[in-house]
Amino acid sequence: MTTKERYKGVLGWFSEHMGLAETELHYRNPYELIVAVILSAQCTDKRVNMTTPAIFERFPEPAAMAAGSVEEIYQLIKSISYPNNKAKHLYEMARKLVSDFQGEVPEDFELLQTLPGVGRKTANVIMAVAFHRPAMPVDTHVFRVTNRIGLVNHTKTPLETEKQLVNNIPAEMLSTAHHWFILHGRYVCTARKPKCETCGIRTWCKFAEK
Repeated sequence: MTTKERYKGVLGWFSEHMGLAETELHYRNPYELIVAVILSAQCTDKRVNMTTPAIFERFPEPAAMAAGSVEEIYQLIKSISYPNNKAKHLYEMARKLVSDFQGEVPEDFELLQTLPGVGRKTANVIMAVAFHRPAMPVDTHVFRVTNRIGLVNHTKTPLETEKQLVNNIPAEMLSTAHHWFILHGRYVCTARKPKCETCGIRTWCKFAEK
């Protein structure tokens, strides 16, 4: 099976059976999304969604968070993984939004990465989800799934994975495909024991061929 055939089969099945997939994080605007994504690092979306309502009530916009304190943010997110670092990142991120961007989340990939707590993956998520731009954020699910099924060729870094996926997936499908891979990795192609017997894309999966 060629790589082109594998992509056609996998993307075709997802398109038919999963349709318009979206993030499972709860948010109402780019600011809330960037807060949620920063909190979601090595933490489940379910836990983040349980935590963010109190944060958004206390800090409804960047100016409110920037006027608060790291300690106050910490108290609201202490049930989440790595709360100390994330509290500092959120506070500094909000301050930079206010000082450099008039309180607005920049609609620019490079500028997003100047915000504390925002790396390439998070910036890609904001571009794809908040601003509906073609982007392929590579988290642990995307990295595992695309390497396992053979869409990418034994990549060693998220950036290598991102580049191969961007080169092979039509731009208009990138953002949705990102969610397909995440949901597939979260519920079917799980890390320890993939559910190959019920997997809809096993026909095109390199792992299943073994």
